[in-house]
Amino acid sequence: MAVLHDARWTAYTPKLITVLREGYTLDRFRRDAIAGLTVAIVALPLATALGIASGASPDKGLVTAVVAGFLISALGGSRAQVGGPTGAFVVVVFNVIATHGYDGLLLATLIAGLLLIVAGYAKLGALVKFIPHPVVTGFTAGIAVIIASSQVKDFLGLSIANVPAAFLPKWQAYFAALGSIKPATLAIGAGSLILIVALRKLAPRLPGFLIAVVVASIAVALLHLPVDTIGSRFPNISPGLPAPALPVFSIAKVQAVLPSAFTIAFLAGIEALLSAVVADGMIGSRHRSNQELVGQGVANIASALFGGLPATGAIARTATNIKAGAVTPVAGMLHAFFLLLFILFATGLMAFVPMAALAAILFMVSWDMSERQRFVGLLRMPNGDRAVLLLTFGLTVMVDLTTAIAVGVTLSSLLFMARMSETVQIETGIGGTSDDDEDLNQRAALPKGVEVFRIDGPVFFGIANDLLDTLRRVGETPQVIILRMRRVPMLDASGVTTLAEIVHRASAAGAQIILSGVQPQPLAMLERVGLGHKDAGVIHTGTFPEALGIAATIVQAKNAVPLSLN
Repeated sequence: MAVLHDARWTAYTPKLITVLREGYTLDRFRRDAIAGLTVAIVALPLATALGIASGASPDKGLVTAVVAGFLISALGGSRAQVGGPTGAFVVVVFNVIATHGYDGLLLATLIAGLLLIVAGYAKLGALVKFIPHPVVTGFTAGIAVIIASSQVKDFLGLSIANVPAAFLPKWQAYFAALGSIKPATLAIGAGSLILIVALRKLAPRLPGFLIAVVVASIAVALLHLPVDTIGSRFPNISPGLPAPALPVFSIAKVQAVLPSAFTIAFLAGIEALLSAVVADGMIGSRHRSNQELVGQGVANIASALFGGLPATGAIARTATNIKAGAVTPVAGMLHAFFLLLFILFATGLMAFVPMAALAAILFMVSWDMSERQRFVGLLRMPNGDRAVLLLTFGLTVMVDLTTAIAVGVTLSSLLFMARMSETVQIETGIGGTSDDDEDLNQRAALPKGVEVFRIDGPVFFGIANDLLDTLRRVGETPQVIILRMRRVPMLDASGVTTLAEIVHRASAAGAQIILSGVQPQPLAMLERVGLGHKDAGVIHTGTFPEALGIAATIVQAKNAVPLSLN
């Protein structure tokens, strides 16, 4: 009992505590510090760019990376997870701000944090494996297209007062404004993009994003280029962290942002757990999924209190952390500390960063998160999976992410149930293979007045009616019906309701139902509707030969009368 108790609490112990119990040496700190600094260099321009792309300001992205990044590492269930703002949130955050204002976003983020904590303690961490790959790939690729589309104006320097939010009107506005392209802006954007791509191929260990931003900023400053910068777009950025405060809320506001909060919680959970799985594969560890959700929840609550954005585990930054030599969650905490130093002492430098350079960074982020190889691979899958992929992708781009996820998951579930129903077999007679030394005589050997049905597979609502239809086709109702259920691993509410109806009709027609070899889960469901071992109306047997013997006895004791289930 004590072992079970300890195991239960271990599942909710942050990995930081585990590694500190193992012993934290100076060498480990040195390796974590190097990794943390490396990730901070990568995260600095990225958090800035994501803050702007989300419809907020660059400092909001940095605050999120500091506050949420520290807590995700300190309280999470992974040894190497690095958290902060990610591309997956850009579309949702932008829409929430546009619809409910920044206060609405803070409230939605806080509620999402609470939902993640509840999900963690409800042990929902393992459910991420049930999200179909076509859905994840579809909405991720759709988000990538939307992020890239949102950066065209800044990359080209187009003169557009208000860029439409919808995808098609946005591109119509771009094409209408092509005559206003600013050569200097395009040169900075294209140069930054080329430099990032070149560094990835020639020197992948160097922080390409940061180098591109520095080079572009120096070029704009020295050449006095007429290019939009963070300073010209956001002139009132103040250094340091803001004081924590609760977002303004009311019951009506909570109800308004609740759907967005669920979307944020869903994205945060799935991104964090996918990132943790990637980290496990790289370091040979095993994360604690439920504690990871709890850590993500606390981090999002704290981010909202400090005026930040939603946060989750970032796969690219986590991989960078591991490749840089991180061995414990301290590396992620130090990455947040180094970013905090920048906020405190070097925020003014952000004013020189060109918007076109940040657009180039977000183009690369979109390219990385598009999962193009997996997308193409899924297009070779069966029509159902291909339809889910393309529908989720199209709805993400053309409608919104919430609708895309809901439709994608629903369609995937329906396809799965349809495929499962095709694997379930309902056969008459006693022929077939056996796994418990059952007598495999031919159908003609059955006692007169006895009918046998063998069910092979789970009985759920997708095939419940098929079971009833099969029994109806018998014609004359026999005096005894044996249902062989040894190969039925699962029975849902619809399935058990159908069996109860069969028993009721058989009883009304004077027939006896015998259930053979019922497994524990179906038996528990049957007991809930009064069809268990001790209940009247049905007879349970452990084996099929035993059921045949009881059936023969019943037939001998009563006269055979033609009856009908119809």
